[in-house]
Amino acid sequence: MDLTPSRYTLFGTKGEKMKKIIFAAVCLMIILADQRAHAYGEGDFQVWNTEDQEFKFYEKTKIFLQEEVRIGDDASDIYYYHFDGGLGYDVGKYLDLGIHYRQVYEKRKGKFKIENRTYGNAILKYDLCGFKLSDRNRIEYRHFDWQDDSWRYRNKFMVKFPWKFTKMEIQPYVADEIFVPLKNDGYLSRNRFYAGLGFNLTECIKCEVYYLFQSDKSSGKWTDANVLGTKVKVIF
Repeated sequence: MDLTPSRYTLFGTKGEKMKKIIFAAVCLMIILADQRAHAYGEGDFQVWNTEDQEFKFYEKTKIFLQEEVRIGDDASDIYYYHFDGGLGYDVGKYLDLGIHYRQVYEKRKGKFKIENRTYGNAILKYDLCGFKLSDRNRIEYRHFDWQDDSWRYRNKFMVKFPWKFTKMEIQPYVADEIFVPLKNDGYLSRNRFYAGLGFNLTECIKCEVYYLFQSDKSSGKWTDANVLGTKVKVIF
């Protein structure tokens, strides 16, 4: 039996079409896998860890250093890291001012992109019936090599409850933070709600454990993430 026609059918015109279909399917699978890995889905569980150092520089002036790592995709993929350095000044009982620089590495489409961020803080502080209230106002200038630079306003309002438990002085708190890009529409783009516990590990080491519910708006849709966060602050 002459198998030449069937061989030609398999490896000829029909074979070439099949190869193209297989190649396109493989490419599509790679693209979808990459999107899943770096554009996490609704309700993603994440873990954030922050390490702070605070140095008293001169009377009411302090130097701040910070590192933070964020792990997404159900706590399986490191997608964010930043280093932050700043200078703060305690104006008085009700106001703190600060200027900072932050270098951010954030994974986008499988690669880490760099953002250079300069920002200023003005933190209003006051006590009300034992509750410690703070209202942090932040203006950020965000510089990128891979997209247009931008400005953003952030406001974080925090309430520390007047109760402290055990010798570690465990103190509950809640907070809410909004993110507003200062361009075009200027609408809210992100919201974070915090509920946590702060405590003293030693006289100069302070810690926090918190739950954070984050909502991000992209292309007109909101995506939520659930975050378990930890923070360690060393005061020198």
